Amino acid sequence: MSKKLVLVGMVEPETEDLIEAFNEWYIGNHVEDTYNCPKVKSVTCYKSVKEFMGDTPGGYMTIYEFEGEDAEAAQAALGAYQADPNAYPAREENNGSMKIVSSGWYLEELGFGPK
Repeated sequence: MSKKLVLVGMVEPETEDLIEAFNEWYIGNHVEDTYNCPKVKSVTCYKSVKEFMGDTPGGYMTIYEFEGEDAEAAQAALGAYQADPNAYPAREENNGSMKIVSSGWYLEELGFGPK
C-alpha cells in the first residue's frame, strides 16, 4: 500500500489591501489550476479561523495530494506543469497578492480513517 505524498502550502494575502486580489487569483484560479496538474490527485484549501496552540503559520493552508511517493519527481512534474503557459487554458497570471509563509513536502507516516 503506497503512502500519501502531499505538498502543504501556508499562504496569506501579501498585505491587507490585497485581500480581494488574493481571493480572486489564489482562491479563484491558482488552486484549481494546480489541481489540473497531471500528478495531482486532490486539493483542499483551508482558511484559518482560530489559533489553537501557538501562532497559526498562515491564513490559508492548502494541501495538494500527489501520485506516488517521490517528492523530487512530484516537484519536477509540478514545475513543468506550471512552466507550460498552455497547460491550463483558464490560468491567470500571478497578481502578486500572495505571501508564502511556508511550504513543504510531506509523506504519510500514520493515518486513521477512510483511505
